[in-house]
Amino acid sequence: MTFDHPALLAVGLLVAVALAWAALTVARRRATALAAAGVAASGARRARYAGIWLTVAGIAALGFAGAGPSVTVPVSHANGTVILAVDVSGSMSAADVAPSRLSAAKTAAEAFINAQPGNVEIGVIAFEAGGLEAALPSTDHKTALTAVRRLGTGGGTSLGSAILAALSAITQRQVVLDPGGSTPDIGYWPSATIVMFSDGQDGGAALTAGTGTAATGPSGGAGTPITGAAAAVAQKAGIHVDTVGVGTVEGTTIDVDGYHLFTALDPDTLKSIAQATGGAYHPASNASELNGIASSINLRLTVTNQPLPLAGAVSALALLLLAGGAALALARTGRVI
Repeated sequence: MTFDHPALLAVGLLVAVALAWAALTVARRRATALAAAGVAASGARRARYAGIWLTVAGIAALGFAGAGPSVTVPVSHANGTVILAVDVSGSMSAADVAPSRLSAAKTAAEAFINAQPGNVEIGVIAFEAGGLEAALPSTDHKTALTAVRRLGTGGGTSLGSAILAALSAITQRQVVLDPGGSTPDIGYWPSATIVMFSDGQDGGAALTAGTGTAATGPSGGAGTPITGAAAAVAQKAGIHVDTVGVGTVEGTTIDVDGYHLFTALDPDTLKSIAQATGGAYHPASNASELNGIASSINLRLTVTNQPLPLAGAVSALALLLLAGGAALALARTGRVI
């Protein structure tokens, strides 16, 4: 328990102690005088002092309330930071999810933003070969919505760079991997979540010699070493990465710089990222499934200690005690004091 004005508490208690001492002194003198006169103190006479004791208690309570007491209580909030990492690589222009993977992902991201309470900070990361911060984490969800709507496709893909960019947005400092292979310590952020919308293509397309065709099919779930290392950083920091698979495993072909690029959803890579960080993978092969992602991703509640002022309650108690003391004194002696 803490007090805003501890000096007032001391003053109130001193006044209450002084009144209590005076009441005891008067009671003893009265009892001595009655005993000398041969009159035994009756219960009725002793009861007349009840009003005085209630008054003393009320004054002590007033001093306590005036000191501004407060206690800290744990309060749970559905707050925290959410970073939406949206894949804007060339493969996201594929139309196996109508009208395109990116358009469907943007629709789902907007639905997710609209579903979050106002005290959740939301940031947006657009990623292709690297990660680009499109909107800083903020409770201004309109800014996040605007950033999502501006996204367009182009370039390769690096899921690891996207995770690092999202971690940088959460911590508000640049997060880079240690060349020596150790996992950097970025602190512990249990109320932060990364939601990654991607088709799982990691590392970009590799041209097949002599065919004029590039293949970016499933990688078998391992992703690149950078992606695994970035996921380890998030896991160490207590940050979950929920992944949303955008596209179909059957895939489709798109034209990129004169090449026919076959692209398909790689759920294994996205699952591995989610599992490594304690998050969840959400398959979504069409726009209707993507629209339900907002309700299927659960943000964690955080518990914070907040001060609970007690002055009002103690003041009410003091008034009750003073009123009770006055009523008893009036009933017993015909006087309030």
